[in-house]
Amino acid sequence: MSDPLDDPAALWPALPAPTAEAGPEPRRWVWEAMDPPERRQRLRELAQWVDWLRRTFELHNQIPSCWYRHPPVVEHLTALYTGWVRTYAGEEAPGRELAEADWINTLHAFTPRLQLAACATGAHEPLPVPPPPPGAQEDFETYLVTSGATTAPARHPAEAEATRAALETDPPL
Repeated sequence: MSDPLDDPAALWPALPAPTAEAGPEPRRWVWEAMDPPERRQRLRELAQWVDWLRRTFELHNQIPSCWYRHPPVVEHLTALYTGWVRTYAGEEAPGRELAEADWINTLHAFTPRLQLAACATGAHEPLPVPPPPPGAQEDFETYLVTSGATTAPARHPAEAEATRAALETDPPL
């Protein structure tokens, strides 16, 4: 009879093999990359969750009812939602025992970004789009051509280590 300590992995139940029925891996939510029907469907999904979030965490004063009209707020709520799904509906991963508390901390860190002074009265006020300053495009193009950040030759910050690593994978003959 073999000793179970010879193969400690055998003590743990085997994970089921992935099947084609499991479906594709969840995609990231990139609003502009979605087709309009998918965008509408996902916005409905997000709206349901935001209604729950506002009630559960008493955020009705922090998240305006017109949140969906403000792209930056939509992006923040999307990040919170997808993080919530991964935290509460995702797989249990070892070392993530405080994942729920981490998510709640993230929610509180994001809350100031969800508030819109212009819409605090309950009526939607679109924020005016500031016009670009005169010459902004020309200044940007000049920066691209003259800045060291965009014109300096490529150089790895740890050049010596990168060179050593490259030589190890491709030793000289």
